[in-house]
Amino acid sequence: MVAPTSAEFKDFVLEVEITSGSGVYTKVCGLTARDIKRKANINSNEVPSDCSDESLPSEIKKGVQSQEVMVGGSGVWAKQSHEMMLDWWYSGQTKNIRLQHVNAAVGDTEYESGPAILAELNNAVEKGQVVNAEISIEFNGLPTRTAKA
Repeated sequence: MVAPTSAEFKDFVLEVEITSGSGVYTKVCGLTARDIKRKANINSNEVPSDCSDESLPSEIKKGVQSQEVMVGGSGVWAKQSHEMMLDWWYSGQTKNIRLQHVNAAVGDTEYESGPAILAELNNAVEKGQVVNAEISIEFNGLPTRTAKA
């Protein structure tokens, strides 16, 4: 029996290219949770199941109409990322991001990267606590998958 090889928090990294085209990526500091959601938007069509007996129920045929990828994160609001995240949100710009799967095997997808929009940037705090952050990023198109060399 072989135990699964798993990844830890440090093995799933979110980075943003602050200066477009520079190839220099910066981690979003303070996040203690990250997620990626890959969604297929499905189109459904009713198709008759038997042309000789239209009283029979139709079948539902489904197909992928489009796909989208979203990244989320939450944690503390860190001074190191304060201006970077506020500048990004207020500019409304598309920035390149990348998600690194550090433990990917050679030949498997290590990076999912591409242009993305900071869709949500939320902060909250309770008395006696530190300021929390919650972000939502949406890829503008599907990300590019890059294999680990």
